[in-house]
Amino acid sequence: MNLTDIEREQLLSAARSRTVRAADVRRAKLILMLEDGESRDSIMRTLGCDSRFIARWSGRFLSERLAGMYARHRGRAPTQPPAKLEARVLKCTLKHKPADGSTHWSSYKLAAELGDVSVSAVQRIWRKHGIKPQQLERHMVSNDPDFETKAADVIGLYLNPPAHAAVFCVDEKTAIQALDRKDRMLPLSPGRAESHGFEYKRNGTLSLFAAFNTATGEVLGKTVARHTSEQFVAFLTDVVASQPKRREIHAICDNVSSHNL
Repeated sequence: MNLTDIEREQLLSAARSRTVRAADVRRAKLILMLEDGESRDSIMRTLGCDSRFIARWSGRFLSERLAGMYARHRGRAPTQPPAKLEARVLKCTLKHKPADGSTHWSSYKLAAELGDVSVSAVQRIWRKHGIKPQQLERHMVSNDPDFETKAADVIGLYLNPPAHAAVFCVDEKTAIQALDRKDRMLPLSPGRAESHGFEYKRNGTLSLFAAFNTATGEVLGKTVARHTSEQFVAFLTDVVASQPKRREIHAICDNVSSHNL
């Protein structure tokens, strides 16, 4: 394969990565094994592939590299100016969603969508601008005009609780499906992954109450068949009863307001 130092470094990085797609890791290992002079039989045994896989991806790697070398040696200008290419990739990544209903773009899907852009070019542009479509973070914006004041009260209680007080963060999760597997779980064993049955049966729904002690990390939980105010008050009573006597307890509920119990 006559890999350059840069090509070998990039392939080694991909082969060792835990975030790169498994298919890309497999292809990177193929090129490295060919470079190291591994036989086809050895490659097929190690990667679990056939000769068509080896021919297809080694051929694609060589053709892409030769196309790039020809362009450099001939001094040919790229088909698109770099700035224009980056703008196209960024616009499609940030402004559009995949037509097949996927939650985010992969470099292969975006390259196929644009048509005249290679996968490596998409990956390079994403790295340059720090774009990671596969990652997702969540946030919440409150429209309560007094949100900052209420949040400051709660945070202050967390950071500086009253003397001899136990501070709990309390929340509830309603209508949780109580599911049970129909088939038994097969444990992990040499050469076999842990296996869970696909089918399950429904056992109705439950509501979960939970209280998190912000000082100790202790979590108190309780499930109930129905979600009612009486059940919630009973849970708060249980929280109070679980603490030593003559201690003030502050419960911070999910509506960001404090209650002295």
